[in-house]
Amino acid sequence: MAVGVFDLFSVGIGPSSSHTVGPMRAAAVFAEELKGSGSLDRVAGLRVDLYGSLAATGHGHGTMTAILLGLEGFHPEKILPAEVEERLAAIAETGTLQLAGSVPLPYGVKDMVLRPLTVLPRHTNGMTFTVTDEAGEVLHKATFFSVGGGFIVREGEEDAALKELDESKKELPLPFRTAAELLGRCQSKGLSIGEIMFVNERASRTEQEIREGLLHIYSVMEECVATSLKREGLLPGGLKVRRRAPDWHERLEKEDKDRDAKYWQEWVNLIALAVNEENASGGRVVTAPTNGAAGIIPAVLYYALHFAPGMDKATQEDRDDVVVKFLLTAGAIGVLYKEQASISGAEVGCQGEVGSASSMAAGALAEVMGGTPQQVENAAEIAMEHNLGLTCDPIGGLVQVPCIERNAIAAAKAINAAKMALWGDGTHRVSLDEVIVTMRETGRDMSSKYKETAMGGLAVNVVEC
Repeated sequence: MAVGVFDLFSVGIGPSSSHTVGPMRAAAVFAEELKGSGSLDRVAGLRVDLYGSLAATGHGHGTMTAILLGLEGFHPEKILPAEVEERLAAIAETGTLQLAGSVPLPYGVKDMVLRPLTVLPRHTNGMTFTVTDEAGEVLHKATFFSVGGGFIVREGEEDAALKELDESKKELPLPFRTAAELLGRCQSKGLSIGEIMFVNERASRTEQEIREGLLHIYSVMEECVATSLKREGLLPGGLKVRRRAPDWHERLEKEDKDRDAKYWQEWVNLIALAVNEENASGGRVVTAPTNGAAGIIPAVLYYALHFAPGMDKATQEDRDDVVVKFLLTAGAIGVLYKEQASISGAEVGCQGEVGSASSMAAGALAEVMGGTPQQVENAAEIAMEHNLGLTCDPIGGLVQVPCIERNAIAAAKAINAAKMALWGDGTHRVSLDEVIVTMRETGRDMSSKYKETAMGGLAVNVVEC
């Protein structure tokens, strides 16, 4: 299917869309196929091979435990944090996995085969699942790639997936792949970028379903912040990173009871930190478009709802309209990155995660603040242009340092980019398409040390303990 807003914004668990959500989804698909094949009751052995970045930083990203949950039949968008804790505790205590939810099999994290120096041709985030019978005969085997944002691709079906994508786009009323095409649609139809995306979404959902779905996505973002503000102490993983959001919130509640505009950046920082601290804890978040960049869009949307001109007099319906328009516009810009480049840190570095999220947020903010399609495109371009070359070098393979602060910085960049664009008339020297292609090429040239392998940058120059 063509990439839509609900593909880019999906509910899952932390800490990583490419290393947690994608692998869990792939494992769940494998378990369902095995169950449907009728050979589940003959399974006697299971093997999981992880390649490249999944093997290199999987422990810090929760890859192995996510795969265990997927093999039990859980999907990232449906599983609740309490279920995660309950099942992982049971597996650890008994050493037994419930394959496809029904067949007990002695298997755990330590049984997975890690191949960090082996990168499969399609993508660095590769994984192979194999089940055998008592005689050692293979019953079912499949290789998947987690390509960013929770999206997965099966080995051998890449061309078919691209063909299906192209065919599904033909069914859209107003298809687009590039920003130039998107702006052309806006001009010919007299619609905004968010409205173009809305028309396309209506090809598969009703207007009410779209609105309710997007408001639900925002409610999960709000719940994520609320949950994070109740947690205290250190983040898991051994780096001894202290949670800051609860203390910051307490201070802001004392110093800024009336949401004074002079505190806008402190509130934006708070929301971004809160979301990414919850993500680092393995909590429930929204990929936006990835988990590693999950705090940027909620933080900038918070700015739009609380500090944009006129919002102090807005009704609840007005605020809901802003949420829907913001997410639709952000989704349209996200499609451009997904179609032309990548949103995977393991493929193009953090420019593909934090950079794309900052670009999406900047464009969305410009639209809800009254920008023209040209100003929206300019805002998105400015934000990405100044995230080009951003490396992915998480210390200890954990989505904590520099990831959490990086979301807050990128959120502020997005707001500044939107304001700069709105002070212009939409004309600018560098196009969004040119920046997206540059990001893709920069990622291709970037050393693998800086693409979510924890083998370069801060990951090797900062002592973990």
